[in-house]
Amino acid sequence: KRLELLKEIIPKLSRVAVFGTSTGSTLQQHREIELAAGTFKVKLQYLDVLDPKDIETAFREASKGSTDAVLVVPSSILISHRKSLVELAVKSRLPAIYSTSQYVVAGGLMSYGVNTAEVDRRAATYVDKILKGAKPADLPVEQPTKFELVINLKTAKQIGLIIPPN
Repeated sequence: KRLELLKEIIPKLSRVAVFGTSTGSTLQQHREIELAAGTFKVKLQYLDVLDPKDIETAFREASKGSTDAVLVVPSSILISHRKSLVELAVKSRLPAIYSTSQYVVAGGLMSYGVNTAEVDRRAATYVDKILKGAKPADLPVEQPTKFELVINLKTAKQIGLIIPPN
């Protein structure tokens, strides 16, 4: 969905830098991004960010590679250094999409992902059931059902991007 949203705001999108880590937990996300890239005829440039100092290097590499936009895969390093990440995205004038609204609050362009407040509420109901005696193994696994799209129009203006009303 994040790649689709980038394609909507940048119709001529042809190359996207994917920032994340090459650890096992992101491999499935990389597969999904690859599938979407094929659908939208977009080339991907994977840039590993294993350390905070890799963020600036990733932006330099993305700029060298004629990147049209950045897609940030969830990572503890990136979320903890979100301020410098979004500042570099704006400085590089690269539209970027993130997985949580925390990046947008820090000045990022846009995010699309699960509504964390809703996930937290659902988790609280599980805690309540367990404290009342339910066995965790007997509780059903739930998937998130509420997602949110957040767009920072001030940032869009800063990087010279017009967001279509739809």
